[in-house]
Amino acid sequence: MIVAVAVLTALIKGAGPLVLGSRQLPPRLVGVIVLLPSALLAALVVTTALADGQAIRIGATAAGVATGGVLLLVRAPLVAAVVAAVLVTAGLRALGVA
Repeated sequence: MIVAVAVLTALIKGAGPLVLGSRQLPPRLVGVIVLLPSALLAALVVTTALADGQAIRIGATAAGVATGGVLLLVRAPLVAAVVAAVLVTAGLRALGVA
């Protein structure tokens, strides 16, 4: 399955230049493509923070991610936001919050 996905991914990536050639993508499509990595990363963070494998659950991890997110919203340095998120998560887990 992994080999099939790898081959399919290579084919898809190779098809773009072959199909489009030297033509430019429409600006609207470029705008969407530029936003995709951020959206995918946000979805990964949210599902990792809120899912325990069976159901959605709010716990120490979600509180840590929320702490880091709030600090980034108020323009705190990235390192400070990450450290604060780790400390909140670790503190809540030490208190027994799963």
